[in-house]
Amino acid sequence: MFKYIPNTLTVLRFLFIPIIIDFIFKGNYLLAFIFFTISGITDILDGFIARKFNFVSNFGKLMDPLADKLTQICVVIVKIIPIWILLIVMLKELIMIIGASFLYGKNVVVYSKWYGKLATVLFYLAIVISLITKQLGVTGFWSNLDMAVYCLALIATIFSLIMYIKCLYQDGFIDKSDLNKDAEQVIVKNKRKKKSENS
Repeated sequence: MFKYIPNTLTVLRFLFIPIIIDFIFKGNYLLAFIFFTISGITDILDGFIARKFNFVSNFGKLMDPLADKLTQICVVIVKIIPIWILLIVMLKELIMIIGASFLYGKNVVVYSKWYGKLATVLFYLAIVISLITKQLGVTGFWSNLDMAVYCLALIATIFSLIMYIKCLYQDGFIDKSDLNKDAEQVIVKNKRKKKSENS
């Protein structure tokens, strides 16, 4: 029964999404901040419990990052995160999904590193700051603090993508011979096709 705790926490984060959106639309940024913070805590807990007690599951590996992205998308919808920032993050995630699909055939799983977690934490922190400044009606220098943290989160995101690609090459998960294999097969097939046509 305990092995389902991480997945239960992940599902709980999905349930928090419409609640957070509702509070933001109503202008109740304090309650949105509270539920968003709880959502962030459950994100930390489910990963910690899954790794600590070996409760890692395919459901968790798929749904945990999805819950993160949907939470970020929901705050874009209510204009908490600038959309151009999310587009960059989504591009990074798309590249990583393509990489994960490539590794699937090799039975390889690349686990999250500290720099990937750092980017997620910074995004959560920036969103929390956005909610607090809106709740308190902060103006002036401090009103731009969230944007500064968003920029740091973007730098961490780009860095994590670079390190992800570097890790794939260094550990031999991406082999140039594999990348050229399909092209070589096409060339061989074309040569055979030409010979059959000539004969």
